[in-house]
Amino acid sequence: MTDLRKRNVLVVGGGAVGAIAALNLEVGGLVTVTAVLRSNFKIVNERGYDIESCDHGVLKAWKPGHVRNEIPDIAKESLPPYDYIVLTTKNIPDIGPRVEELVRPALDPLNTHTSIVLIQNGLNIEKPLLSTYPTTPILSGVSLIGSAEAQPGTIIQDDRDRLLIGAFQNPNIQTQASQASAKEFVKIYAAGGKTECVYSEDVLYDRWRKLVYNACLNPICAIIGLDTGRIRLADGAVEGLVKPAMREIVTAAKAKGVTLADDVVDFMIELDPLDIYLSPSMLADIRKGNFLEFENLLGEPLREGTEAGVPMPTLEVLYNLCKAVQWRTKEARGLVEIPKKRSAVVQ
Repeated sequence: MTDLRKRNVLVVGGGAVGAIAALNLEVGGLVTVTAVLRSNFKIVNERGYDIESCDHGVLKAWKPGHVRNEIPDIAKESLPPYDYIVLTTKNIPDIGPRVEELVRPALDPLNTHTSIVLIQNGLNIEKPLLSTYPTTPILSGVSLIGSAEAQPGTIIQDDRDRLLIGAFQNPNIQTQASQASAKEFVKIYAAGGKTECVYSEDVLYDRWRKLVYNACLNPICAIIGLDTGRIRLADGAVEGLVKPAMREIVTAAKAKGVTLADDVVDFMIELDPLDIYLSPSMLADIRKGNFLEFENLLGEPLREGTEAGVPMPTLEVLYNLCKAVQWRTKEARGLVEIPKKRSAVVQ
């Protein structure tokens, strides 16, 4: 940072990842955080978070600097522009709201001051924002963390917060400017010394590498209903489902100019210790009756690979299964209409 002014950061999403992100930013002392919460707003606003963290220890009734239940409208409220808007929400474009719509109240279409940080999973997540806010630096955040919201306002972090920050390519902004914004965010996020936050030169590599896990093991566990330990114990699941899907991602990445390490498949399968029986995010969402975040995690790499001529039969089946599960959740929430059941005709 070249000046002593505290950075003003809007964190959108205060669940398992967003709460720890807000905490890390404030612990460093270089930031004032405004956190926008949804389902847990009432509890956090009234009594704060209870956090058990392998990085931060036990915190009772901790609150970010400011807590809101909606995105601030900076024009109507005469607020200065934020230095960073950090999105940690699930990105579910087939359900909405879409990210470019979500941030609209806090971002002028011709913004040049605020940078958006996408601590979200998946591929091509920057494109809608680049189209809507062409002069805004868009930063990539690839998070490697074990964190869950056990109940509203209660966060359990049992694996260290590791965050890779880089800049998405933007033809309307000088590369050095986006990179400088990314490097400054690394500095303010890591300032508290409680986390591992590093600058990454290769955003696409980071994202394709994480997709080996998120586009494969994540949906397979969700659809079958097994955690990452049990999926490795189940007959035929790893050899017949997980590895073929992961190899398709590796091949698609290479076709798009990203070469992943030879051992990436085995590494991702063994990433979670078997005996912690971790439930990946999609499995947790299915169990809660939530919508699945599958379009950017599964749909986009499938479309990219198919366009490059890569056969991806396993990913295609997983994608269509996720679409069907998503429809099932829509029906349960009354978002689709189906013909009324016809009475059986008795002969």
